[in-house]
Amino acid sequence: MSDSADIAVILLSGGLDSMVTAALARERGFRLHALTIDYGQRHKRELQSALAIAAMLGVERHVQLPLDLRQFGASALTADIAVPKDGVGDDIPVTYVPARNLLFLALTTAFAESSGASDIFIGVNALDYSGYPDCRPEFIASFAETARLGTRQGVEGRPFTIHAPLQHMTKADIARECARLGLDPAWSWSCYDPTPEGLACGLCDSCRLRLKGFAEAGVIDTTAYAAQP
Repeated sequence: MSDSADIAVILLSGGLDSMVTAALARERGFRLHALTIDYGQRHKRELQSALAIAAMLGVERHVQLPLDLRQFGASALTADIAVPKDGVGDDIPVTYVPARNLLFLALTTAFAESSGASDIFIGVNALDYSGYPDCRPEFIASFAETARLGTRQGVEGRPFTIHAPLQHMTKADIARECARLGLDPAWSWSCYDPTPEGLACGLCDSCRLRLKGFAEAGVIDTTAYAAQP
């Protein structure tokens, strides 16, 4: 349990996992600062959700940082590449954004150090996910060591703790935590390819994994979907 005066910095995308992670940090007694990164993703709806979640959870400082990864492309989320809708496969999908969590954690660490915080929360998950390499436990552990070596705070003996409380949860577990914490799933946004009417597509990897998790948990997802897989 944290002292109530401690600040935790949350990487808040606006997705379900980041919302549940932020709520878990608050439950542990942390004061919340949040970083949301507008990286040029096609699903801007997620950024609106991040704003709503920050307000609902009483985030004290919320920084929204522009970082236009469309300049790099190479992902269905940052380039003119179709988002797959035919189910979750075994290979790393084209929705993978090159080195995204590596970049985002570096920025979150900089924000944490400027806030005087030692605790960083990220909503990565290594069970029910799309196979992204930067969601694995070994990556998180490696990054924590990099942050210790590459920051003044780390060198001076105040290393960062990278909290990934959802790391070993299934999507059903996360849906149950969402309900237990009293969160409305519709505050968050997971869809990679919203319809022109503003509905979640229901067929992209992210929608499929989310719907499957809520169904297995027996929890109602209040999000509006255009289709069911």
